[in-house]
Amino acid sequence: MPANEISFRIGGEAGQGVESSGAGFCQALTRAGLQVIGVPSYFERIRGGHNHYSIRAANREKPVWSVRETVDVLLALNAETVAEHLNCMSPNGVIIVDEDTDLEAMQSELDESDVQLLSVPIKEIAVKHGSDVMTNTAALAVAAAVSGFDVKYMMSVIEDNFRVKGDKIVNANQAVAQEAYDLATDQYGLLVSEALGDRESPPRLSLHCNTAFAMGTLVGGCKFVAGYPMTPWSSVLEYLSGHAAGWGMVVKHAEDEIAAVNMTIGAAYAGVRAMTGSSGGGFDLMTEGISLAAMTETPLVVLLAQRPGPATGLSTRTAQGDLMLAIYAAHGEFPRIVLAPHTPEEHFFAAARALNIAEKYQCLVIVLTDHYFANTVTCRDRSLFDLDAITVERGKWITAQELDDMDEYDRFAVTDDGVSPRVIPGSHPKAVFLTTSNEHREDGHISEDPYVVVDQISKRNRKLEGMRSEIRPPLREGPENADLTMVTWGSTYGPALEAMEILNENGGSANMVHFVDMWPFPTRAVQEALSDAKRIVVIEGNITGPLAHLIETHADIPIQERINKYDGRHFTYEYILAQLED
Repeated sequence: MPANEISFRIGGEAGQGVESSGAGFCQALTRAGLQVIGVPSYFERIRGGHNHYSIRAANREKPVWSVRETVDVLLALNAETVAEHLNCMSPNGVIIVDEDTDLEAMQSELDESDVQLLSVPIKEIAVKHGSDVMTNTAALAVAAAVSGFDVKYMMSVIEDNFRVKGDKIVNANQAVAQEAYDLATDQYGLLVSEALGDRESPPRLSLHCNTAFAMGTLVGGCKFVAGYPMTPWSSVLEYLSGHAAGWGMVVKHAEDEIAAVNMTIGAAYAGVRAMTGSSGGGFDLMTEGISLAAMTETPLVVLLAQRPGPATGLSTRTAQGDLMLAIYAAHGEFPRIVLAPHTPEEHFFAAARALNIAEKYQCLVIVLTDHYFANTVTCRDRSLFDLDAITVERGKWITAQELDDMDEYDRFAVTDDGVSPRVIPGSHPKAVFLTTSNEHREDGHISEDPYVVVDQISKRNRKLEGMRSEIRPPLREGPENADLTMVTWGSTYGPALEAMEILNENGGSANMVHFVDMWPFPTRAVQEALSDAKRIVVIEGNITGPLAHLIETHADIPIQERINKYDGRHFTYEYILAQLED
């Protein structure tokens, strides 16, 4: 294993608390000043089936962007976990099991491997202090001991996470952790090549991108959110509902996605900053409402959290298969913006930015994320979430004084920039107007006059010029004039960035072009970034390669090589390096 770096994995069946245990351990590692990333893998079912949680922790200043395929310390809550992950173990890796775990069926494989198998009475320790529910706490404490990680950080997390359940539960879990830690320290000591330790570091947050996006939604001034729970967007809705009262926000659990998008349009039409979100088929149900927002020129922000399809597909897995859906969803022709943030802080700022753009141009803004982002825990410096950097831009609003001075107000007035000034409906005697889903005149009344139709469609389309000015060019990472250029978007950023760094550290020549704003397509910026590239490899979590297609179609740059992953699992830097070698 790399020096000062350990790859942990905790596994068991659904219902054994694998994800909560993994997330809690990530929090403890973060408090120790380490660089951390944690990724859950779980089935749709509530109980049964094999779940696991992978964690990579490094004692260094540079962030870790990807978990590893290999495992140094495996916490196996059942025998199935050992069978599933034995072939992933690094040389001299450590497997921690309860002493009563039946491993007879795989004894020959264990004997032939070079792993260190620790049979520890973790369940017995948990029961001694109250309940076998605390078995996970004991297992994590053993992992900390053999990794050279101070148990005091686990103690602080236990205190915070279980405080709501009372001192008795906190004390019991801490007692379990301490006894298991002491036992492992006395019997085994340090079993990895170098102690993980801790380090002085700036204050850090341990969070996933859904939380970051929800935080940005609050700080960005959003006051109304409607949605229907659907993995992996649901945690945004949950976070906002939990913080709504403190921020003066209304959060509505709608009966379905059709109702959610129409509620959001209604709130935005009335002048409130509003957003909604969904995943897969739920977003499909919103498409008629999206067209309504386009015709009525109502600001609309939608978070589209991707997962594999079609239909229900793999509802608890990840994919990047909805880029074209975001770009072309809904009937008719109208402009929209598609953003694809790639870090927690980018998700934070994307929420506020999307709300600003939507109101500035009275348009649709779709923010693309995915299941990997929604559930991956990373540690980020708090300074990256600069509240002072968030501004609220509400676009063209007419004041009461301006209305007093006008002969009449036309909600859909034809303007040079395509954006018609807004008023809050009914807020003034002249702020009473008709809005319809049909094509209409400047005053909102239905019209099929061809000249009116052309004027209104042309007016809405003129927004594109301003919207294009909002689009950021792709990011460039690594040296100029490299032999290899990796092209990525969304969640492929981190694994590809680490793959690039490793290639360059080992004598290779690689750089990276990463798309952050997907539509309107930044044609000129893409041509500048890629026209002189010697070898281009586009990396995407799908089979059809929509980004590669957009580059070929809009930038006229042929894409000869692609790395596509579509098994529902996330990328790792090791996977990318292996595919590049092949």
